Amino acid sequence: MSTFPAELPDTMIKDAVRAALQEDLGRAGDLTSQATISPEAKATAVLDCREEGVVCGVELARAAFQALDPGLKFKALHHDGDAVTPGTDIARISGNARSLLGAERVALNFICHLSGIATRTARFVERVAHTKAAICCTRKTTPGLRSFEKYAVRCGGGSNHRYGLDDAILIKDNHIAVAGGVAQAIRSARAFAGHLVKIEVEVDTLEQLRTALDAGPDVVMLDNMSLDDLREGVALVAGRIPVEASGNVSLGTVKDIAETGVDMISTSKITMSAGTLDLGLDMVIE
Repeated sequence: MSTFPAELPDTMIKDAVRAALQEDLGRAGDLTSQATISPEAKATAVLDCREEGVVCGVELARAAFQALDPGLKFKALHHDGDAVTPGTDIARISGNARSLLGAERVALNFICHLSGIATRTARFVERVAHTKAAICCTRKTTPGLRSFEKYAVRCGGGSNHRYGLDDAILIKDNHIAVAGGVAQAIRSARAFAGHLVKIEVEVDTLEQLRTALDAGPDVVMLDNMSLDDLREGVALVAGRIPVEASGNVSLGTVKDIAETGVDMISTSKITMSAGTLDLGLDMVIE
């Protein structure tokens, strides 16, 4: 079944862009452009791609230019989630030259960073495309940018794990240690949670998995297990609840992990370890 494309709320985009422009323009604005370019000068620039990847952040780039100067014209030639190759033009921006240059870095910072995450995610998704496993992000994100980075994961074909501590219960090893055991932690969580709150438990041994299954979580995470243990864990669950694998996930290992039969694979490598996609803004000399 086809799905609708991911979206970001306009208010979130505007707030982030406004804060970034304020950070860059500071107390005196773009001194270089003020010193070298006439206030009336007009220019056209092309936002282009210099390496293969997946685009993400086009609307943040648009918002950066238009927040600084609503008179700037931004024409998107590609959209978030599109695959691009070197030489691909992503957008064309025209209008006041000072405004264009004043917003350039903020626009590029957003779109290069998010495109890097989308591209990295797409590489992982490609490795497991022959299996049922979904690639999921984690809470290991850049402070203040989590919603944007998780959006980029979706643009790259991945799935989102919980957004924060407040939208699901994930019982990890430290919770288990303090609570007094796997079963006790799950029972306490079940008594606390509302009917719409999912409960996931992380286990790192098959013995813990058996105990967890008896206590009835909604999802189980098999953490840092060997491939053989992952396969046995999937067999023990036998389709009763979704099975997530985590730990030791890389482009080199993700295919083998997916082939054990898990439903989801979560990794911070698609956010915290993603580089930027090389995009640039070049003035068109006419």
